[in-house]
Amino acid sequence: MMGLPLAFTEPLLLLGLVSLPVLWWLLRVMPPRPRRIEFPPTRLLFDIAPREETPSRTPWWLTALRLLAAALVIFAAAGPIWNPPTGAAGSKAPLMIMLDDGWSAASHWDVRIRAADELIASADTDRRAIALVPLSEPNRDITLMPAGAARVALRQLAPKPYSIDRVDTLTAVDRFLKATGDCDIAWLSDGIDTGRGEDFVQALGKTVGDRSLTVFEGGTSSPLALVAAENAAAKMTVKVLRTDSGIAIGTVRALDQKASPIGEARYSFGPQDKETEAAFDLPVELRNDITRLEITGERSAGAVQLLDKRWRRRAIGIVTGTSSETAQPLLAPTFYLTRALAPFADVRLADKGSPQQGITQFLDQKLPMIILADVGTVAPEIRERLNAWIDQGGVLVRFAGPRLAQAEDDLVPVKLRKGGRTLGGSLTWEKPQHLASFAADGPFAGVTVPKDITVNRQVLAEPDAVLATKSWASLEDGTPLVTGEHRGKGLVSLFHVSADMRWSDLPMSGTFVEMLRRIVDMSGYTAKPGPGVAGEATAETVAPLHILDGFGAFGPPPATAKPLPADYRDRATPDHPPGFYGPAEGPLAVNTLASADRIAALNTASLRARHATYTNAEPRDLRGWLLSTALALFLIDAIIVAVLGGGIAALLRRRAAPAMIVLGLLAGLASFSPTPSRADSASDEFAMKAVSQTRLAYVVTGNADVDSIVKSGLSGLTQFLAQRTALEAGDPVGIDPGRDELAFFPLIYWPIVPGAPKPPQDAINKIDAYMKQGGTVLFDTRDAIEAPPGDNGAAQTPGMQTLREILSSLDVPELEPVPREHVLTKTFYLLRDFPGRFSTGQTWVEALPRDEDEDSAQRPARGGDGVSPIIITSNDLAGAWAVRPDGQYTLPVAGGDARQREFAYRAGANIVMYTLTGNYKADQVHAPALIERLGQ
Repeated sequence: MMGLPLAFTEPLLLLGLVSLPVLWWLLRVMPPRPRRIEFPPTRLLFDIAPREETPSRTPWWLTALRLLAAALVIFAAAGPIWNPPTGAAGSKAPLMIMLDDGWSAASHWDVRIRAADELIASADTDRRAIALVPLSEPNRDITLMPAGAARVALRQLAPKPYSIDRVDTLTAVDRFLKATGDCDIAWLSDGIDTGRGEDFVQALGKTVGDRSLTVFEGGTSSPLALVAAENAAAKMTVKVLRTDSGIAIGTVRALDQKASPIGEARYSFGPQDKETEAAFDLPVELRNDITRLEITGERSAGAVQLLDKRWRRRAIGIVTGTSSETAQPLLAPTFYLTRALAPFADVRLADKGSPQQGITQFLDQKLPMIILADVGTVAPEIRERLNAWIDQGGVLVRFAGPRLAQAEDDLVPVKLRKGGRTLGGSLTWEKPQHLASFAADGPFAGVTVPKDITVNRQVLAEPDAVLATKSWASLEDGTPLVTGEHRGKGLVSLFHVSADMRWSDLPMSGTFVEMLRRIVDMSGYTAKPGPGVAGEATAETVAPLHILDGFGAFGPPPATAKPLPADYRDRATPDHPPGFYGPAEGPLAVNTLASADRIAALNTASLRARHATYTNAEPRDLRGWLLSTALALFLIDAIIVAVLGGGIAALLRRRAAPAMIVLGLLAGLASFSPTPSRADSASDEFAMKAVSQTRLAYVVTGNADVDSIVKSGLSGLTQFLAQRTALEAGDPVGIDPGRDELAFFPLIYWPIVPGAPKPPQDAINKIDAYMKQGGTVLFDTRDAIEAPPGDNGAAQTPGMQTLREILSSLDVPELEPVPREHVLTKTFYLLRDFPGRFSTGQTWVEALPRDEDEDSAQRPARGGDGVSPIIITSNDLAGAWAVRPDGQYTLPVAGGDARQREFAYRAGANIVMYTLTGNYKADQVHAPALIERLGQ
């Protein structure tokens, strides 16, 4: 209503507001004004001061007060609801829920899930079938399902870590709508256009036609994204993107490979800014250790920027053999090389001295890359050190010149002819050559080749069988311009022209900068030794190592993730989700967004649809507040009328003492009169909630962390039971054994907090009665990893000591570790033990008498007469079951075995089914099936 989260259950009653002007008129004319009659004797009364005065007409402010009270009554009768539920009631057609589930939906995923849940609840009330359509899965079959199945399917959805293409899903949507006919459609949009958004909106309008469409958008802040991280000369920068407006500030964190923080950088948006920048002013050594940038408080894959060795600002040493550095520095090779490398590398020039000294200087500094510009002969001892450095991963780049053309050197990828080749001189018929297209399988693939670059001189390579595989770039006549080969873990490359303008104008072009960038990107990578790079790039692929989920957290690679080329530079896709690929010592980073990507708000104004916003609060009925306020205004009006009419003053004058006594009695009665017991009301509410659905219960310990974990753990187990069994239990309930009724719950989970005070005897008595009446209490000391059980399970941990104090006042039966043939091991799943976060602890139940007859020895399950009233474990079951609202597990399991958590859930399912169904699996009628499953 007018942009407010307000709705009315009976909006037609608001027409009563039209009557307010009539009410105003009536209040102004009634009572009628007194008639004025001239009576001469009244002149004698003018000198007598009147004790009371009655106004001739109602004051305007009193009339306004009455109108306000009347308006509040009308509003209350219309049934106002603040933050109304998003579901629309009244229709009988099926409901299709389309859900944006890309990375841009992750930051407010719980809000969208709650909106979808409200839609499902509304459809369930009207007994409507539901179809759930995640827009990231175009190949998913769209089918109608009941509300219970839709809730389970909704809880299994999670945001994808890449941008989704909504258009691909329209084919399946159109096919479903044609088969279904009349259908209501709700689109839970994230409001972000990451590509083809306008096409989707137009196509959706045509597909929906005249059907009812509701678009949910707004009500949440815009998602933030990181792109275009750059490790510049003085600092590392990254762009922060958004789609909404307004002043905003935030922080970007930098983490290393072990997820340890390295630094933080603040960013700020102006009122209309859609893009800003965060800068890390750190030493280059620290910046090179950054592998992850993330926006603080923003949980999405788009808010994470992963960095690999390509973002490291490598230190590159330049050694030149020319003598023009001092005489003509602006024409020297170091000038062009420094300008080309400065945007993405730290350039270090050798100290004044011989080239041999400069090479030794950089080898001692262990630089990853060294450039030799027209350096001819290299001393044998320096050559040996260079060869060892290359074998260990160093990259050596050489440029030709007069000195190299006359030298004999094996620190080049190909054998060279002595002298040089001159093109376009007065003594040659050959003309200057242009560059040919770069090979598609070489390191310069994709680099634009300008047609205005000419080469006037070059050093030639001796032709041989492998020259073509070592050629990275060539001239139009086929002679090599750049050659290279792998040696050990390193690389040797040669530009067959000089690094200045004497032999070609290549150093003045942007192509020269990009060629050097490609070579720098290759430095530091482990590569297979071989004759050259050409022919190897397309064959090398890297497998996924660690993959980001939609919330930006690392996890194992999904089964759908495929290997990708080692030179992959594009954004993430469904086949290649964001994360690290390749070996752990040198992984390749794939990000959700590419450097050039930008995000924009999705415009849905052209759709013929009802627009709704997401609500972040529970619905609240305002009728009680409005009626209470109206009643208070009417009471104020009555008091004002009494004061203006003099009634209260007359009462106090004539009967002052009796009036005071009556007022005192009324005040006393009001203070001592019995009020409705809140405890009784709360008790009734607790009972109604407990009996409305089967629910698991847990004892509230008073430790906030423990209670939170236990509650989320039982919620996770409840969801697991809904997915795997026919039980659809309600949300778990926290109880106080000394105050709440326990008979409503089949199972009570009691986490033991070491050192906690012993419960009062009343609570112990209620627990004892609950256990004797068929209930089961599961005690969990959660300390199996601290002290494994000793003889007869007599662990001496603080948790076990606290448990012994509690059990000392309970009538506990004889206990035994769960035997293999116990019915608890076969209630739903076939289990050998009952692990939780830990798997070393034992699980204890009531000891059952063992029958000695032959028939009982052959029975696959032993049950006894009933359910064990007590189960004791130390494996922290709730810790293994606990999940966060976004579906991620709260705590890790000991040992890191992923199957242990699955068996923990299965153990919980067996315990719940055991408490609900008893020992029916011990009956002989189940023996054939159990024996077959056991393989006996």
